[in-house]
Amino acid sequence: MGEETDKKLIDTGSEPANTNNVEGNGETVDCGVKYYTLEEIRVHNMSNDVWIIINDKVYDITSFLEEHPGGEEVLLEQAGGDATESFEDVGHSTDAREMLQQYYIGELNMDDRTKQPTKEVHDTNPGESSSWTMWLIPAITAVVVGIMYRYYMFEHKSS
Repeated sequence: MGEETDKKLIDTGSEPANTNNVEGNGETVDCGVKYYTLEEIRVHNMSNDVWIIINDKVYDITSFLEEHPGGEEVLLEQAGGDATESFEDVGHSTDAREMLQQYYIGELNMDDRTKQPTKEVHDTNPGESSSWTMWLIPAITAVVVGIMYRYYMFEHKSS
């Protein structure tokens, strides 16, 4: 009987702090964080059930829709997907970032983090290649124009 009590105590400590709209999906890891796959998150895209991903963290923002200063439409456009870029582009305040924590329900599954569309990262500095071509093309053009000018002037002098 003592073992059952111990087991119940261990099991109760494995939920995230806010689980009010979490349906039994997601995978709980030893540290108490639930991990959700992209497929699990994508189904939460209705006005009565809105989950978003920001910086690989999953938030259930359903109860925040009406309170959002930018309107609920903006949030519904991002529902069930990654809103990181939109969130960062708007330039949310520190208060907004702190407020976001109350809607935290888990993390994006590690396997799905690489599947998200990301911007291409180039190994070379784009400034290096563009500065290289910025002087090479005009230099070649100048040489060709110079040769054509010499040829034209030479033809006119000989006639």
